[in-house]
Amino acid sequence: MVSQYAVAYRGILRELRKSLNPSRKVNPVIRNQFREAVEGYRKANNKDGLTDLSHTVLFLTSQREHKRLLERYNPLIDFTEQERIKATARRVGLDIPEVPKASKGEEPHLLKQAAHHLCDLHETVVFPTETVYGLGAVATNGDAASKIFSTKGRPPDNPLIVHVSSVTMLESLLPPGYLYPKAYQVLMRHFWPGALTLLFPRNAETIPSIISAGQQTVAIRMPSHPVARALIAVAGKPLAAPSANTSGKPSPTKAEHVAKDLDGKVPLIIDGGSCGVGLESTVVDGLHEDGRIRILRPGGITVEQIENALKQEFPEGAAPSVLVHKRDYQDEEMETAPTTPGMKYRHYSPSVPVTLLCTISKPPPGSTSISISTFLKCLAPNSRVGILAPSDAKIWDVVQTIEGPHWHRFPLGPSKDPALTAQRLFDGLLTLEGEKVDLILIEEVAEEHEGLAVMNRVRKAAGTTEWISSD
Repeated sequence: MVSQYAVAYRGILRELRKSLNPSRKVNPVIRNQFREAVEGYRKANNKDGLTDLSHTVLFLTSQREHKRLLERYNPLIDFTEQERIKATARRVGLDIPEVPKASKGEEPHLLKQAAHHLCDLHETVVFPTETVYGLGAVATNGDAASKIFSTKGRPPDNPLIVHVSSVTMLESLLPPGYLYPKAYQVLMRHFWPGALTLLFPRNAETIPSIISAGQQTVAIRMPSHPVARALIAVAGKPLAAPSANTSGKPSPTKAEHVAKDLDGKVPLIIDGGSCGVGLESTVVDGLHEDGRIRILRPGGITVEQIENALKQEFPEGAAPSVLVHKRDYQDEEMETAPTTPGMKYRHYSPSVPVTLLCTISKPPPGSTSISISTFLKCLAPNSRVGILAPSDAKIWDVVQTIEGPHWHRFPLGPSKDPALTAQRLFDGLLTLEGEKVDLILIEEVAEEHEGLAVMNRVRKAAGTTEWISSD
């Protein structure tokens, strides 16, 4: 009869072979080490050692199965950004030997069709990014970019963000010989590709004034979403792309959001699934002589992340300070003639009224707060009321005790997970709008990490504000 120790040893070798790609014999050194360990346990009749061997087999089996499931359902989990672009393109039939350059004749039909609309027909195309879905047009073509404004109903003094797929493409747009500020070098190294937009001097030879709304700077970022990068690479052109929605409405984080809003207005929508970040990019201006980093719009990269990156790479005490617009400073001139989107006009508002419930901040002088139960009891009977709040908020317990309105719930995740709240915010607004509620209530979240960007959007979306006290 084969001993249990021999069974365990063979099981380990079997799992090691299966874990190799392609399957092959195990390295003799590793095999001999396991054999010596097993033989030692057998001679000593070490039952604890036998248990360890069984656990080793189970662990190797679990690891192999875990890897198989990842490769089946999430093949990009362990990849670098460039590997993700290449793998995603390959899955849809495109081989990109040196990301993000695409080999001629190997583009998938959808990306090739999108590039045709963008470059040959000078039309707009909707594509996914890690932040929100974008309505793209070739950024170096003023006529093409003008179709973004007409499709969205966007005011002409609201600038656009330009998306690039490589540093080479970025430098082709900037003034010749432009030298990046040190802070920009740090931020690009840490957060590109990703949800960070930087302001650069505009080169009038490459960027039409319609892109920057006549300003002398232009906002540029490098998206990390593999489909976005692959599309820009296939087109071979930078793409100007605001959110793919009617101006003023919540930004879409799913292709179905775009289809409901812009149906018939765009020739092509590329469905890349749900956006991972769910809020627009953080916009940074580091061009001032004082060297300070000014965050014009909080977004997917948090203030804390930016501060930490700068402190890591500047000498101690020399890192530039980070200022947030409207929190740390005011700039009325810029608000009148903005250098970046999202600063001048009301945004992110669904077609139904939105009320912000302030449960953290104190009411301004002359205002008073009321209890949440008192406020909810004042709502019209039989009205359809949507609620967006952290999943651990007290409001969920209160609404169970109040009869009259019909409650439509959309939890935003735990209050300790602001990234999830950010990812779910726009989806929640659009979902509740689709359920034809009469009113949407949004509970305040702490303005830390992604919560700062969440509250920036919520305050722009809300038409009224109520200050709520504890019951």
